[in-house]
Amino acid sequence: MDKLKFNIFTNKYTVVILSILACILWGSAFPSLKVSYSILEIENSGAFIKMLFASYRFMLASFMLFIFIILKSGIKRLKLKRNDYFHLLTLGLIQTFAQYAFFYNGLAKTTGVKASILVTSGIFFTVIASHFIYHDDKLNKVKLFGLLLGITGVIIININRGNLNFIFNLTGEGFIIMTGVMSTIAILYVKYLSKNMDIMIITAYQMFFGSVTLFLIAISRSSIETINFNLKSGFLLIYLAFISAAAFGLWYSLIKFNKVGYITIYKFIVPVSGVFLSAIFIITESVSINAVLALALVSLGIVIINMPEGYLTKKMGG
Repeated sequence: MDKLKFNIFTNKYTVVILSILACILWGSAFPSLKVSYSILEIENSGAFIKMLFASYRFMLASFMLFIFIILKSGIKRLKLKRNDYFHLLTLGLIQTFAQYAFFYNGLAKTTGVKASILVTSGIFFTVIASHFIYHDDKLNKVKLFGLLLGITGVIIININRGNLNFIFNLTGEGFIIMTGVMSTIAILYVKYLSKNMDIMIITAYQMFFGSVTLFLIAISRSSIETINFNLKSGFLLIYLAFISAAAFGLWYSLIKFNKVGYITIYKFIVPVSGVFLSAIFIITESVSINAVLALALVSLGIVIINMPEGYLTKKMGG
């Protein structure tokens, strides 16, 4: 089983498929969240109500993973060393709590367009950090070119979708950038912890600890009664929880067995797939020429980074 798992998460073809799958799952969260907010009538509510909804989502996702672990390996598998609990609590505070707290509060003070672009800063932070931390994950001309194509795609897909100005607010745009910083720290932390811990254990516990913290902070400024679920919104919550459990499980597994900078480039697919899936599932949304061009640029960036080592650098004179 371990050999099969190792092959799946290192084979050059399955790595591409699983990376894209994880990002499409995350992309499907955009229309799912929009529909959920509309049904629950919280789309125009404050950040703390949305944080409360997020706490339900990630707590349910952690329960899904705990059940999976118990069915696969037994309940004893959940018992860890005391020091492991500390690490997973810290990771949960970074990955689930801080990242989403910064995002929801930052989003309330900036435009959706700027947030969509700035949140991709985490991709750059991760690739740059990997360059200095891992000797086999250096930033080169090929990787930089792929990154620039990716961010160009994200910018293009957001043109004409709202206000894009150059105003910088520390608690707005600054918080969105901090979302990227938290994401980078979490990925590097997971890479370190996965040397001695099972990925599913890491994912389940960090989501649980992070969601509990989100819940406690959210209810200090809001009320549980604000969100009243019905059958449709309840189903969407379950799906959103599944997205988190499956996507993070896949992503962390890929991070464990591959170069961090190599896997990170695929995250440009998230906002692009979110636009396409929104067009499919939300009547008022549509696919524009910008979205098609953005998808082409992101795809090209990924293809370039996956080219044989040295192929493009020769063409670029590097």
